[in-house]
Amino acid sequence: MSTATLETTRVVPTPAPRTRTPRTGRVTLARVIRSEWIKLRSLRSTVVSLLATMGVVIALGLLFAGVVSGRIGGESLGIGAGSTGDPVGASLGGVQLGQLVIGVIGVLLVAGEYTTGMIRATLAAVPRRLPVLWGKTIVFGGVTMAAMLVATLAAFFGGQALLGEHGVSLFDSGVLRAVVGGAVYLTGVGLLGLALGALLRATAAAIGALFGAMLVVPGLFPLLPSSWNDAVGPYLPSHAGESFMAVTPAPGMLGPWAGLAVFAGYVVVALAAAAIMLKRRDA
Repeated sequence: MSTATLETTRVVPTPAPRTRTPRTGRVTLARVIRSEWIKLRSLRSTVVSLLATMGVVIALGLLFAGVVSGRIGGESLGIGAGSTGDPVGASLGGVQLGQLVIGVIGVLLVAGEYTTGMIRATLAAVPRRLPVLWGKTIVFGGVTMAAMLVATLAAFFGGQALLGEHGVSLFDSGVLRAVVGGAVYLTGVGLLGLALGALLRATAAAIGALFGAMLVVPGLFPLLPSSWNDAVGPYLPSHAGESFMAVTPAPGMLGPWAGLAVFAGYVVVALAAAAIMLKRRDA
């Protein structure tokens, strides 16, 4: 007779695989700024456009300084002893065209997201919305200010080298303020474009509004009665900003610091309006 031996096998349960819980965190302004910085530097067209703006400011500044000094064209246009020429203004002549480029970049930074629909993903990640606008403002404003300061300094030093003995020093009265003021002005125009892009959400409309405010309206004011021009003209955004970037503001214009205050007021009001509409409207 055989005896069946039952052997019991101890079964050791296999532990379930550990799953890594995705890291989640609050949406903070610092994280939004980091996200906007990644988007800005990864968008090749924006980087190229910023470099193009720097090139315009520097190249035209050198061209104007060369023409005014007589090194280009062979005949001086008024910089010298006893003249009323402005050597700093000649070096910063490229700012006027540069403002158009930087303004368009600011518009596209926001309006472009509305056009492609990418803004929906952005606002889904940041439901409170306002940090998106502040993040774009901080990143774009900081990058633009740094880039334009390099451009205005390069234009100034290159222009003064072309002007030779008729040039001025960076540390002469009002010169440093004017050179830095050129970068501040360009940055402000870029932020105005950004605010208009957020307000109007359409690239063509925002660019048209920016150009109208900065170029068309100031060009029409000399055609109006002189009393209107004298009373309102100095407070236009372009005229107020130019007062800050001039060593000696033109007669009838605001003083440098008053001009900066008025110009900054336009930027703040435009951004505030953009913030209000961003909260009230759907994406």
